[in-house]
Amino acid sequence: MITRSGSTSAFTGQTMNIGITGQPGFIGTHLYNTLRLYPERYRCIPFEDAFFTDQTKLDNFVKQCDVIVHLAAVNRHPDPDEIYRTNIKLVKQLIGSLEKTGKKPHILFSSSTQEESDNPYGKSKKEGREMLADWSGRNGNVFSGLIFPNVFGPFGMPYYNSFIATFCHQLNNNETPVINENKPVRLIYIEDTVKTIIRCITEKVNDKELNVPYETEIKVRDVLEILENYKEKYLNHYIIPAFASKFEKDLFNTFRSFMDPAGHFPVKLISHPDKRGVFTEILKTGTGGQVSYSSTRPGICRGNHFHTRKIERFIVIKGKAEIKLRRIGTKEVYTFNLDGKEPAFVDMPVWYTHNITNTGKEDLYTIFWVNEFYDTSDPDTYYEEV
Repeated sequence: MITRSGSTSAFTGQTMNIGITGQPGFIGTHLYNTLRLYPERYRCIPFEDAFFTDQTKLDNFVKQCDVIVHLAAVNRHPDPDEIYRTNIKLVKQLIGSLEKTGKKPHILFSSSTQEESDNPYGKSKKEGREMLADWSGRNGNVFSGLIFPNVFGPFGMPYYNSFIATFCHQLNNNETPVINENKPVRLIYIEDTVKTIIRCITEKVNDKELNVPYETEIKVRDVLEILENYKEKYLNHYIIPAFASKFEKDLFNTFRSFMDPAGHFPVKLISHPDKRGVFTEILKTGTGGQVSYSSTRPGICRGNHFHTRKIERFIVIKGKAEIKLRRIGTKEVYTFNLDGKEPAFVDMPVWYTHNITNTGKEDLYTIFWVNEFYDTSDPDTYYEEV
């Protein structure tokens, strides 16, 4: 069960049952995980891609939904015509199930600015949006036809979701990205994409052609140069870079989501002893933030929470600690054992729940750095056991 810290008001409305076709996909996973942060407002109806091959299961899914966010689609296939046929087929199957069950939920359809392009994917998204808009208009239910620019963010699928996911994967695996066309691209971060969808749900936005604003417009080469800088500073030297904009911070969190925690942490610190004692550098950063420290008694565990935007570093300087990480929605747990006799740190990726336990016989001393001040009204801290 996920709970959030710092909530200032209670929700008194009716819980909405929300179904997400394409739930296992990039946008679907982020939307599902975000809705789960507000269990008093939203109940997610489980969806599996196999439902589209089993009419009974699809009908049962549709019957339960007050809202359906239709994300299921194919955007790459060896046969381009198959992209068009599949995406149109999925829309027709959804409409058929709506008619069979008599349900009239609020339908949200995720389309793309590729509607403007003369390709099978763009054609399928435009026609699919228009089909659902027409059906909704005839049946009197709310319809939100969302047209998104290029979406990027953590955990995207390389060679499929976006060129940014591909570049991040390649740089994290010491491969050399290749630019096919250095054109300007309009981008929106996955968190802003999800916020837009949720706003349309809560406000019951009825708009068959809603063009969602992009966050930034930038050339592909410029994106790669920023990512190459992140590789040099962070991946090679663990320096937190300066961010000239929200986009650059979002890009950094995307980049580091492709790191394998087991292959990079813990990182041992370099100490400089002399007759006065020991001097140790713990953090180099081009950004600000907040530094704190804690003492933890033997056997005590801190944490069991995750962040969706914050950049955080745990530095053990005295005592013994066990740090655990687990990406939300997965079962694999990464475990790191640190000892203050050899000071070291572990960085916390976004959407990874984490904790730290004193495994020694003396007090544990840990320094914590986070890139933003703690705000009780917007703490970005969600509790879930590792």
